[in-house]
Amino acid sequence: MTELSPALKQATPVLAARGEGVYLYDTDDRPYLDFTAGIGVTSTGHCHPCVVEAAQRQVGTLIHGQYTTVMHQPLLALTERLGEVLPQGLDRVFYVNSGSEAVEASVRLARHATGRANIIAFQGGFHGRTMGAAALTSSGVKVRAGIGPMMGGVVFTPFPEAYRWQCTVEEAVSRALAEFDQLLVTQTSPRDTAAIIVEPVLGEGGYIPAPPAFLAGLRERADAHGILLIVDEVQTGVGRTGRFWGHDHAGIRPDILITAKGLASGFPISAIAASEELMSKAWPGSQGGTYGGNAVAAAAALATLDVVEQEGLVTNAAEQGARLAEGLRKVAADHPVIGDVRGLGLMLGNEFTRPDGTPDAATAARAHAEAAEAGLLLLTCGPHGNVVRMIPPLVVTAEQVDAALERWATAVRAAVAS
Repeated sequence: MTELSPALKQATPVLAARGEGVYLYDTDDRPYLDFTAGIGVTSTGHCHPCVVEAAQRQVGTLIHGQYTTVMHQPLLALTERLGEVLPQGLDRVFYVNSGSEAVEASVRLARHATGRANIIAFQGGFHGRTMGAAALTSSGVKVRAGIGPMMGGVVFTPFPEAYRWQCTVEEAVSRALAEFDQLLVTQTSPRDTAAIIVEPVLGEGGYIPAPPAFLAGLRERADAHGILLIVDEVQTGVGRTGRFWGHDHAGIRPDILITAKGLASGFPISAIAASEELMSKAWPGSQGGTYGGNAVAAAAALATLDVVEQEGLVTNAAEQGARLAEGLRKVAADHPVIGDVRGLGLMLGNEFTRPDGTPDAATAARAHAEAAEAGLLLLTCGPHGNVVRMIPPLVVTAEQVDAALERWATAVRAAVAS
């Protein structure tokens, strides 16, 4: 009998039969509050009527219009619509299917545009599992182990982790930028460096926000040395952090922006955006792909952007994120095993630690499992697997946040007691 690869491991025991809004239902029709959102994908909730209608309508007219062969209206409309939300000046878009593909496309463009080879990435960053994206990833050895040698030209520098370093945010920023400057005189000359790639919030690395001063410092250094700044908004984009883009919190402008996940409410589409001047430096034939910019995915993305705007989901993410964060901190105050609660908007992490400050992955795993048993689906992250993250759909209500907090408190109590 043919079965799925044994390398695929499910985070919860749920066999999903259907989804609606913030809920998933199993084959027995038991509801679960889904605070995973398909790893931040179902931004408008499961099966939002507007997204469903747009996809169904598109399926009946054109499913696949391969976009280097013909052009189709959904992609043109999506591109125009993205122009309303992309940072000023980023007016050229290239579409692919996944975050990893978009990351690799951004690196290809950066190398073509600058004629330089090296890429600076950050310790704890996650950019994907394909070979180039994995070479930029250091959120955990599982992404890189056993497949070396990795793509060359990648150097890593510390991300400001105030909690792990046991210092203030300001001290962490100063230390991380000093290490960055040291990198430029010890490992990669600015003249050899094509780009810096950074997440506004470390995702798989532990849900650690980049302080605004840190992103501003990277922007300054990129400008000073003619290095391109690539901002990976795969998980943070489309309202997730309470701003439309995660980098908006820092008031900076990237040279290349990467978007995916929440862009189409579950349909596979991703993109990179850059200026006309920069995108025109891509070598002929370097951009393409069989399924990129799929018509149905483009229609779903267009509907998603409409829902995000019409239902005020960016504001809702900020408001409900603040409510969720406050509740999580109250739970943490009652349970010292949760050493830190952090994040932006509806992208929040709970870090479990032992009394000596070392990671406590075992208690995190128990809390994660107990939450699923209580009807709350969550995910873990961080290099040690000791961070339990919460990423509900952006349509989540105050009542649903409160219900999730009740279940989380129950789960943590059970985990600590066992």
